Amino acid sequence: MNEPHRWRSAQLGEPHLLSLPQGTVEYFRRGSGRPLVFAHGWLANANLWRHVIDQLADRFDCIALDLPLGAHRIGLNDDADLGAEGCGALISDILRALALDDAVLIGNDSGGAYSQIALADGAVGVTGLALTSCETPYDEFPPKPFDGLPEVARDPTALRQLLGTLEDPEVRRQPAAFGLLVKHRLDQSASDSYALPCALDAEVLQDTAKVMSGASTEAVRRAGAALIESWNAPATLIWSSEDPVFPIDHARRYAEALPNAGIVEIEDSYSFTPEDQPEAVAEAVAAFAAG
Repeated sequence: MNEPHRWRSAQLGEPHLLSLPQGTVEYFRRGSGRPLVFAHGWLANANLWRHVIDQLADRFDCIALDLPLGAHRIGLNDDADLGAEGCGALISDILRALALDDAVLIGNDSGGAYSQIALADGAVGVTGLALTSCETPYDEFPPKPFDGLPEVARDPTALRQLLGTLEDPEVRRQPAAFGLLVKHRLDQSASDSYALPCALDAEVLQDTAKVMSGASTEAVRRAGAALIESWNAPATLIWSSEDPVFPIDHARRYAEALPNAGIVEIEDSYSFTPEDQPEAVAEAVAAFAAG
């Protein structure tokens, strides 16, 4: 059966399942070497990293998570905590279950916010952090123009009606959808896998409503403050220089505040840098992970 909302790229490698207290989480693994763990944000999935992983799998063990953030394939348990700190704890639990050593955690968009929360809470096995165009302690979570989503998400029926408009590819290109996140046109297969699950799967919609209604600026600010205070491992911020959602000035400020961080600026891209400029992102990640 043709199910475009469930498509995953072969570039990600083999699919695997993890059984956690929150439910079953899917991830994809390809390559060997130092582990790289990739976390996407809202209304995206592991496909976000497909072209980046294709550039890195000859040197690194690439693990792309399919987090329950609106475009996943397996719903979590009804009682799973998917607030901001709950999503951070989920990433921590995934890392613990994978039993990695000397891993680099790489987060984009809200996946970067949850990655910071996970590390601030003591996630194990991570010795490097790479953030790509995401919330910093100086941003709102969620940022404009998506700041109305938490209120809508308190009513899953209203959220279904809103996200159902994304079934139209032209709507997806609008600024209030993916238009400020992706500068260059998405592959249709990837776009469908991001936009359609909430409209077609009730369990996915339920998780998404919990995620969006549980967004918290304060949780990100607390995590950022904790990392600035005490996280001394290397970090890099890989950022779109023209990002209309997550300002480059905030990234520069955060890189200066963290104890051991640098910044790489990516041109000709918006927030979804792994989609717009995968080669540049892969180059920056490889240089950081090999350093």
